[in-house]
Amino acid sequence: MSTMTPTEFSGVVPIDGYGPGFFRVGGKVYRGAIIVTPEGVQEWRGFDDRAPLLALAGQIDVLFFGMGADVAFPPKDLTAALEASGVMAEPMNSASAARSYNVTLSEGRRVACALLPL
Repeated sequence: MSTMTPTEFSGVVPIDGYGPGFFRVGGKVYRGAIIVTPEGVQEWRGFDDRAPLLALAGQIDVLFFGMGADVAFPPKDLTAALEASGVMAEPMNSASAARSYNVTLSEGRRVACALLPL
């Protein structure tokens, strides 16, 4: 299991750690894919489950996609729909996405993270 470096997060939810098949967010373990926002966590069924991602429009500016163990790309039509709604989509592996989310969150930016398990 990997543990994230402690940072001060005032009133928002950071990603604490991750490992094979799980993420620890705000001290709680979640198995499978999740969406993390500064307000909390919700389960996610993957790229066929677009509604919760598109609902983030107006609330966030950047959505980090954690694509699992490797770097891959989300469906182009989903990325285009997000960008048309003002959300920049940034794909990377899930470990990098978790770290990038925490750093960006600590800067006070409007960010979320959609993570596929490692």
